[in-house]
Amino acid sequence: MSNFAFGTYRISDLNLQHVEALKEALRSGITMIDTSSNYMDGGAERAIALAFSEFDESIKNEVEVVSKFGYLQGSSLESYKEDAAFRGSAQEVVKYSPDCYHSISKSFMHEQLTQSLKRLELEKLGCYLVHNPEYYILDAINKGIPKDERLDEMYRRIEDAFVGLEEEVKCGRILSYGISSNSFSLSESDDEFLPYEDLLTLAQNAADTVGNKRHSFKTIELPINILEREGLKCASWAKANGLRVLANRPLNAKYKNKMYRLAEYEESRDYYHHLNELLDICDTPELKALYNLIEQLDDNKHKFGWIGNYDIFLFTQIIPHIKKTLEALDENSRDAMLNSIDLFLVEYKKTVAYECSRSTKTELEDFFKECHTSMQECAIKFLMNNKNVDYILVGMRKPQYVNQILSLDR
Repeated sequence: MSNFAFGTYRISDLNLQHVEALKEALRSGITMIDTSSNYMDGGAERAIALAFSEFDESIKNEVEVVSKFGYLQGSSLESYKEDAAFRGSAQEVVKYSPDCYHSISKSFMHEQLTQSLKRLELEKLGCYLVHNPEYYILDAINKGIPKDERLDEMYRRIEDAFVGLEEEVKCGRILSYGISSNSFSLSESDDEFLPYEDLLTLAQNAADTVGNKRHSFKTIELPINILEREGLKCASWAKANGLRVLANRPLNAKYKNKMYRLAEYEESRDYYHHLNELLDICDTPELKALYNLIEQLDDNKHKFGWIGNYDIFLFTQIIPHIKKTLEALDENSRDAMLNSIDLFLVEYKKTVAYECSRSTKTELEDFFKECHTSMQECAIKFLMNNKNVDYILVGMRKPQYVNQILSLDR
């Protein structure tokens, strides 16, 4: 059908619109869905199962599900901390932050695959990826371990993971495997770069250990987009060696240490109506703090670097502030306020997205000077026109997004 794959990074089984988007993608001929055990704490995999439930086996057999392992977050991290036996069997855990641990050990991989298959309601995966193994490199750099030593240990850990993956190929729970790594897209001189040219040797060593005639290392996944092109070197190497290349983050790009959303958004038509309505409601002594917050948000709507910064600010600053203010109201007043606040925040996010896209197009005009359509279309077609990219992973959380993306391939 096309070289688009459905990326499920922010897909949840609790959001019916997400599930409907997956169904629309399946109806439209999407043949690959990319997910991971840690996406929405397993919610992405459960959403895929829900979408598949309305289709017969012939459709399911045409779609390759690619999942990943490596992260201990949410419920898997809680299980790790509570289970002494599990902790004892997985000695190679990188404690990246209090809320994020990482492991690519065989024992962890086998357990994660079991859980993923259960959530997906599948007997096997088309491909299973080691997810960002470079967490060990980051940890080793912080500990001052010399480069040669940390790379030797990184390769040892990867080969051990490959042995486990070859075992899973042998028993039929996966058909192939690979690596998804952000470090593949870095410069070779970067300390966090993960060298890839020896991976085929490690895979064949693993196959020999397990007794498989030929290794099943088939896929690499990495960030490539119109701003971040360093990963094209890795993609070229991969294709020359018969590997499949999946490009992620086609529209969320890093440039000069800043994040950009490579998409254009329409200006909200209703923003000022909901802004003024909410200010009128809050123009009372008991809601003065909320009134001031809304005014500050309006003053700063054009100051967010990219829409992701707003999402973080919303959940860490805005919502806690609003919640504290509403606690002082009676139930009826609180319900009425919540409705007005919700309408305002929906339009405010549209306004922030519009302002971000305006500033992005100005700052990145050199990249889009020959672009005569939207930024998102130009960014997607940059990848479509690259012979070394097999699949472009796109997050399509609404049915209309599915149709918009797939229309680019017609």
